[in-house]
Amino acid sequence: MNPALLKRAIELAVHNVRSGQGGPFGAVVVKDGRIVAEGVNSVITANDPTAHAEVTAIRRACEKLGTFHLPGCEVYTSCEPCPMCLGAIYWAHVDRVWYAMTKDEAAQAEFDDSLIYEQIALAPQTRLIPMVRVDMGEEAARPFREWLGKADRIRY
Repeated sequence: MNPALLKRAIELAVHNVRSGQGGPFGAVVVKDGRIVAEGVNSVITANDPTAHAEVTAIRRACEKLGTFHLPGCEVYTSCEPCPMCLGAIYWAHVDRVWYAMTKDEAAQAEFDDSLIYEQIALAPQTRLIPMVRVDMGEEAARPFREWLGKADRIRY
């Protein structure tokens, strides 16, 4: 763990708030001890609910490194990742995440993700946002059959 890298993520978060650009979150993706990419929360300015600091930093790191996986990389973030960012971190295959504030501390600052964590644990049909599976028979399976039949598919 490099405290200077975590401090950088915190500095990004503070600057983001002070500049009025977005929420109090900053993240950096690090490889071999060096920052590959940085990101801040820009949900409001980008009109993009997925524009969280970790997701933005991961997108930039992948673009810079020319890959969709980030093995050998670590994420330093000002706060424990939300469920969406956590998913992006797992999909990116980073080695480790270092964070400063917890999800409970984020909730105290009015960034409460507890509802999402609760909803994920429920069966889709019992969630607050109705999620209804429609039985399309064999038609629904076509995309997966196509994928599995593709000899040159790249697993991710």
